[in-house]
Amino acid sequence: MLERIMRILRRRSSRLLRSTSGQSLVELAVAGPFVVFLLLGLLEFGQVAYYSIEVTNAAKAGASYGELSSANAYDQSGIKLAALAAVAPDISSSNLLVTSSRSCICSDGTASQCLPGDCPTSNIESTVTVNTSATITPIIELPGFKSFTLSGQAIQRCLQ
Repeated sequence: MLERIMRILRRRSSRLLRSTSGQSLVELAVAGPFVVFLLLGLLEFGQVAYYSIEVTNAAKAGASYGELSSANAYDQSGIKLAALAAVAPDISSSNLLVTSSRSCICSDGTASQCLPGDCPTSNIESTVTVNTSATITPIIELPGFKSFTLSGQAIQRCLQ
């Protein structure tokens, strides 16, 4: 009698061990959170990369405006407007910080204060530097990653 019960239990246990009807569901339950976490990380990385490019392009647009003439190189509000016009609407004007500066040097290597008589034996070479920065809040806030500060810089030689 005991042998008969053992044979029946062996047959049923071998059928249960060979059955794979719930295996896919268990694999999905185990792997699903990892896949979701990976996709959210890729989404976050893509957002930060996109905004980084936008902030750098804003600096380039401001420098392009400043390089058009010596007057434009001093026009900080015009440089800021050009930078803001080039940035995506997702970055607000209050969030984008734009600073600019102009520097000069004589073509023979001597120092210049950007005044007309500074370089009697050579030409004045002036450059405009535009720095931009923006703070981006991530889609999913993780501990230690409350926000990202992105920055861009562009340096252009001014037309005389």
